[in-house]
Amino acid sequence: MTIRVIIVDDQAMVRAGFAALLSAQADIDVVGEAPDGKQGVEVARGTRPDVVLMDVRMPEMDGLAAAREILSPPVGVVHRPKVLMLTTFDVDDYVYEALRAGASGFLLKDAPPADLIAAVRVVAAGEALLAPSVTRRLIADFAASRPAPRADRAALRLNGLTPRETEVLELIARGLSNQEIADRLVLAEQTVKTHIGRVLAKLDLRDRAQAVIFAYESGLVTPGDARR
Repeated sequence: MTIRVIIVDDQAMVRAGFAALLSAQADIDVVGEAPDGKQGVEVARGTRPDVVLMDVRMPEMDGLAAAREILSPPVGVVHRPKVLMLTTFDVDDYVYEALRAGASGFLLKDAPPADLIAAVRVVAAGEALLAPSVTRRLIADFAASRPAPRADRAALRLNGLTPRETEVLELIARGLSNQEIADRLVLAEQTVKTHIGRVLAKLDLRDRAQAVIFAYESGLVTPGDARR
């Protein structure tokens, strides 16, 4: 199955470079480009891609606003692609808000080509891109600047988890992969996937990205708990 991708970035050279790299992959087809968020929303609705590569800072409409429009479409628009934010270290606030809006993750714009290709495939498969250490750093740094005390409502939702599910949620928030969680808890990786599925269902969360946000905002995990 071919993954349909559009690239939204205000730098023509970046768009051209990413397009050339991704188009060279047998399973990826670049079906559109846009130089700003406003046009990105239009292209996304016209081409119905599987994945949108979205820069954070752009004219007309920034990537955060565009991601919100794409992920919360008006009545009658049923297609909702995955959004992968492209960012740099100095936009932590935007990235965090994008994850809250439903983005599937983010990647540094200067990441190695292999990481970009892998990221598109991971996001297209329905997973959140939260494994790289830089992701843990960005989320932890932002959470440290905006600590959120555990709310009663969030605490009640946490109480619905079993001790093992709570443990798995903590490890997800620290940035561990499924295999790393399995090794830490001495479980089969498939068992870990089952626990994660139950956590997401019980907490009514879409993916790992929302699980990380919930863990920080509920107070279950604090920045100081992040894996070093």
